[in-house]
Amino acid sequence: MEGSFPLPLPAVLGHESAGVVEQVGESVTHVAPGDHVITFLTVFCGSCSFCLTGRSYLCDNREATQRRSDQPPRILVSGEPAHQFLDLASFSEQMLVHEHAVVKIADEMPLDRASLLGCGVATGLGAVFNTAGVRPGEAVVVVGCGVVGLSAIQGARIAGATTIIAVDLIDEKLGLAKSLGATHLINATSGTTVEQVLEVTDGRGVHHAFEAIGSTQTAELTFSMLRRGGTATVIGLIPSGEKVSVPSDDLFWEKKLQGSVMGSSRFKIDVPRYVEMFLDGRLDLDNMISNRLELADINDGFARVRSGQGARNVVMFDTAD
Repeated sequence: MEGSFPLPLPAVLGHESAGVVEQVGESVTHVAPGDHVITFLTVFCGSCSFCLTGRSYLCDNREATQRRSDQPPRILVSGEPAHQFLDLASFSEQMLVHEHAVVKIADEMPLDRASLLGCGVATGLGAVFNTAGVRPGEAVVVVGCGVVGLSAIQGARIAGATTIIAVDLIDEKLGLAKSLGATHLINATSGTTVEQVLEVTDGRGVHHAFEAIGSTQTAELTFSMLRRGGTATVIGLIPSGEKVSVPSDDLFWEKKLQGSVMGSSRFKIDVPRYVEMFLDGRLDLDNMISNRLELADINDGFARVRSGQGARNVVMFDTAD
């Protein structure tokens, strides 16, 4: 919306949604009318080398899932074609998407909470479970307690990490992090974040550090919190073209810096599991929603995000749901 992520215009934005299937094309087999589904932005072709080796989140042929130039566009605005942000365009009452952009979920899953699994929550959980592979007993730090960071904290708790350090600038978010599983809280305004992390971990640093903000400064800060052999995973979206620098000596001690695309999620497999975690009480999504609003009030929701209020604002198209 602010131009930091390039996309063709005009476009309908939004990339995190859940709903009910109304119609399907004749070749669709995965879902049927009436199914409850979650959309996912890592639309995959199913036939490239990444898809065939179980890494559909890295698919390099998503063009195969898009309309060809000789076919009618999926969206028209005032008679002119409009682009779907990330092939979804969630800020609309209805969506027309490829079969490989949705996953069927249990009907008893509330759709407002289900929508969070379409990006933020799945990204945070997947970064812990899939990208980093956090193991029981390990020490973890999460920098940034928005919905992605809070989800990483929950993932670390579910994975069995015994030390889970939450870092943020806002005490309200740190309080929410504690309720979701953080064992230690650090307000970064103190300016001694790394020192406090080392103090908590007896001077060693953490096994896993997660950056959930999206800046070069916090990525480098997160890397500096690692112990020997530790791994820093950047979940936040750092603006295109910027560079992250790390000390060469740390590489000698096998400290690793890696990225994570949507939590390395094989979403048709992982997301139904996350739904089960919510339904059996292991995953808290209720407290991740700070506000529910109508589409007409969406700019108020963005204003809350900019001011750091709460975790997620959810647009409700059917207020009776």
